[in-house]
Parts: sequence; C-alpha cells; structure tokens
Amino acid sequence: MNLPTKVTLSRIILTFVIMSLLFIPGVLAKSVCLGLFLLAAATDWWDGLLARRLNQITPLGVLLDPIADKILVIGLLLAFVQLRLVPAWMALVIVIRELVITGVRLYAVSRQIIIPAAREGKHKTISQMVTISVILVFLLMRDVMGTHATATFETWMRAAVSGCLWVTVILTVISGASFFWRNRSVLLDVVGR
Repeated sequence: MNLPTKVTLSRIILTFVIMSLLFIPGVLAKSVCLGLFLLAAATDWWDGLLARRLNQITPLGVLLDPIADKILVIGLLLAFVQLRLVPAWMALVIVIRELVITGVRLYAVSRQIIIPAAREGKHKTISQMVTISVILVFLLMRDVMGTHATATFETWMRAAVSGCLWVTVILTVISGASFFWRNRSVLLDVVGR
C-alpha cells in the first residue's frame, strides 16, 4: 500500500474519531473535532497531490478516495442529525445522492469504466466541507460561551447553518442530476441488466 492510499485511509479513521468526540461535551472535545475535521478535509487534497507527484496513482486509490469522502460526509451528517443540528430529510437527500452515485461508479469500475469527478461534484464537496466546518465552529462556540450563549447568538448561528445546508442540498441535487445526465449510457446499462 503506497503513501497516498495510506493518507486516504487516514481520512476514514479520522471520521470515526471525530464522530466519537462529537458526543463528548466540552470545549476540548469540540476543538479537537474541528481540528481533526480540517485535517481530514486536507487529506482529500493531499492524497491526490501525493499520488500525482510520486506517480503513484492506482486503481485502489482512485476508487478509495471518493469512498473516504463519502464516509467522512455521511458519518458526520448522521451524527449531526442525532444531535438535532441537521434536519433528517436534508441529510437523507445528501446520503441518497452519495450512495447512488458511488454505486454507479463501482458498477462502472467493474466494467473498466472510470467516471472522473466533474466540476459540479467538486463544488458540492466543497460546500459539504464548508457546511460541516460551520456546524463544528457553531458547536465549539456554543461550548465556549456556555451559559453566556445568548438567544441572538443561537438564532444567528442556526441561520448560518441552515443557509449552508440549503446551498449544500441544492448543489447536491444539481450535481447529482448532472452526473446522471452525463453518464446516462452507464445508467442505461445498469437498468438493462
């Protein structure tokens, strides 16, 4: 297993650590969550850079990288639903899109077809990472303020989270529709089987 693949696997491991820490009260736990999430998000860029620079692009790495992204995003969204920070229906839209597209990609790989990430998908991923970061900052700030958190602060932060979530859901739907349209021949092959 090469270095870029190890970096990708670290993103999966970090996901479970972050999810565990989310349910621990206190500033330290939330600070570590935010720091580890930013590190995990950075590994998404870093593993690709390493693979290209070291000329170590492998089929396993190409397949594992988007799966690691999905595990990170889906895992944290489900934790946020449990914490009542994200409406379940919004998380469901994102989760269904991610799972269906990952399934289509896996099917395509089995047919020796590599479906590269498109610009819309990259924008969607960035919006997901920003939204998760905003939620983690919100949790951290709420723990820092403790009993001094005002209703105005709570309202403002919930509005910011809601705005980010709406942008993410809209980009998720647009990128999903774009993916299905662009890869309709693969989808027709799936349906025809």
